[in-house]
Amino acid sequence: MAKQKEEKTNVMRVLEQKNIPYTPHTYPHEEGVAVDGVTVARSLGQDPETVFKTLVARGASGGLYVFDIPVGDSLDLKKAARAVGEKSIAMLHQKELLPLTGYVHGGCSPVGMKKQYPTVFHETAEIIDTILVSAGKIGYQVELAPADLIELVGGTTADLTVEG
Repeated sequence: MAKQKEEKTNVMRVLEQKNIPYTPHTYPHEEGVAVDGVTVARSLGQDPETVFKTLVARGASGGLYVFDIPVGDSLDLKKAARAVGEKSIAMLHQKELLPLTGYVHGGCSPVGMKKQYPTVFHETAEIIDTILVSAGKIGYQVELAPADLIELVGGTTADLTVEG
């Protein structure tokens, strides 16, 4: 019986090229249907505070920015704008995501976008042992050291979330 070949995403290939250790994870999903991040975290047996979602926004200047925050949290647009030196930012429309990043909603990763945009991680990324982000395809996640991920994308950290 043939061994099933593990599917590699572009994110996984980038991490391997840069010799960054990671652990791939998959979760059950319906093709083309995005699952909310807390459900993904639970299905992987992970704390939702260590699973980050990747959000893309446009600043008042027209520049694009990437924000990675824990899946159970909401992005505070004022804090995010402050973190990137913009007067204001607005979330990118879903239809713009694929042409600008190469990723679909629910499968967006800070790694391997068509262009490297300024990327900011929620400050808690600095205090967790490992971080999980999308591997660039719905149903796939990669787990790695936050410092490796932040360095790879030239990211920074800031308080980005709405106070709960």
